Amino acid sequence: MKYCQRCVYPMRAVNTMFDREGICSACRAAEEMSKVADDEFWEKRRQVFEKLIEDYRRPDGSNYDCIVPVSGGKDSYWQAWIMKHQYGMNPLLVTYHGNNYLPEGQGNLDRMRDELGIDHVVYGPSVPTLKKLNRLGFKMMGDMNWHAHAGIKVMPLRVAVQMNIPLLVWGEITWTVAGMFSPDDYVEYNKRTVMEHDLRGYSWRDMCEETEGLESSDLHWLKFPEDKQIQAAGVRGIYIGNFFRWDPNEHAEKMHREFGFEFARQPFERTYRTMSNLDDMHENGIHDYMKFVKFGYGRASDHACKDVRDGYLTREQAIEMVKQYDHVKPRRDLERWLDYVEMGEAEFDQIADTFRNPRVWWIQEDQWWKQNLWGEPSSYGPVHYSDQLDVEKYHLKSQTVPPSAL
Repeated sequence: MKYCQRCVYPMRAVNTMFDREGICSACRAAEEMSKVADDEFWEKRRQVFEKLIEDYRRPDGSNYDCIVPVSGGKDSYWQAWIMKHQYGMNPLLVTYHGNNYLPEGQGNLDRMRDELGIDHVVYGPSVPTLKKLNRLGFKMMGDMNWHAHAGIKVMPLRVAVQMNIPLLVWGEITWTVAGMFSPDDYVEYNKRTVMEHDLRGYSWRDMCEETEGLESSDLHWLKFPEDKQIQAAGVRGIYIGNFFRWDPNEHAEKMHREFGFEFARQPFERTYRTMSNLDDMHENGIHDYMKFVKFGYGRASDHACKDVRDGYLTREQAIEMVKQYDHVKPRRDLERWLDYVEMGEAEFDQIADTFRNPRVWWIQEDQWWKQNLWGEPSSYGPVHYSDQLDVEKYHLKSQTVPPSAL
């Protein structure tokens, strides 16, 4: 498996492409931005943003000016601060609550109404429904957090249609993560992208199956409004990252200084950052561990790649972060999640192994092996055999490392 020569992303990274020089699309997008993104560039974009939002401002106070979907994280604070305190808009904050906040994350969420002075709608499905969706998402796609990715994208749209608030203001745009788009694309929120990317092609109908007993009445919050309803309301979803320089580290520090945003009280098991994903205890832990199981890299790689591009880490320092964190099986979070959904660790391991990508992993002497960023391959624990694991996909024809892994 090849890795970017500038950051630490593997070629198998989701939505990432490599050029002939071995540089990933995310680094090329960052390079493109660095060449054009001077003060004049951002000033022009700010002017575009100001003109855009004026069309949605309601001076008579007859309704909210916009919806800002928030999780209570550092970027949520920054988005809400921009709209309310920098541009004087009257936003409504909308949150999907998946019953998975860390205590400091819940505190940050609760603090938003007080510190930012903005009305806030929080929607949380029933806990029995969430437990079923955790189990089902894990078994169907290796993602116990599917419900959270779906909820945070569907619920604000439902509220926008129901309350006739046309403008949705999202945060980061994906070209900063994987280089999927050019900065000039001005990508906007749309139903198709949400279905294909955030919901992985699944819908609420796929969750109504026999093993967990979920019914349509349990999942109203997962149902997109009809297209004609969206069009009638004139809903438009923009990403504020298209118009302002996006730096999560700066956001966290500023929101901490001005509004008391709290960082993690103890280090995470799988990444070095302490200001990300406080709104989801599983995102940095067991959910991210599944990313490593599937694709051979994890959130420490994601964070390190961003920090290399933004100048906070050298590539050598990023490699050390990957060595330290990417492979860790998170004991604290795993035990918490297994207890939450009433599953044993042996069952978890067997299901998890069925999602391993055979282009990344191979089986040798009953161990999982993969090629590493720093050169030589390593083993990463025992194979958990089951009837569902197609071992033939992973076995070597000889005891040498396959060329595709190098």
